[in-house]
Amino acid sequence: MKIILSSALVLLLSACASDYRFNSNLDTEAINDYFKASDVTLYEGDSLPKGHYELKGLVQGESCQADINAVPASLADARTQARRSAADKGANGIIIKQCVIFEEAAQGCISRALCVGQAIKTATTE
Repeated sequence: MKIILSSALVLLLSACASDYRFNSNLDTEAINDYFKASDVTLYEGDSLPKGHYELKGLVQGESCQADINAVPASLADARTQARRSAADKGANGIIIKQCVIFEEAAQGCISRALCVGQAIKTATTE
């Protein structure tokens, strides 16, 4: 019985010692692009950056509900798009000036959310 148990244990452990490789269809650039919005600090309302900062330009983000069965437009998605645009300009912060939701169908959207802000580069991120 001990021989069967020890040989089963050796067989089990030797199966784990193989050189396994993991291949994925995920592109590292696509992952970095997806998460780059998290590198941009969001300043909204009374929350303004402390210290000096450099203006990089105006940015906007949009969320659109394309058809009746799609997810409604959200301000959170519009802010995230604006943060991505700010990251594209080399900014590490964004001061949101205004966000608006349009409930009327226009420009191919049933509902639409739009956020506009200033992309900024601060000395330190908070």
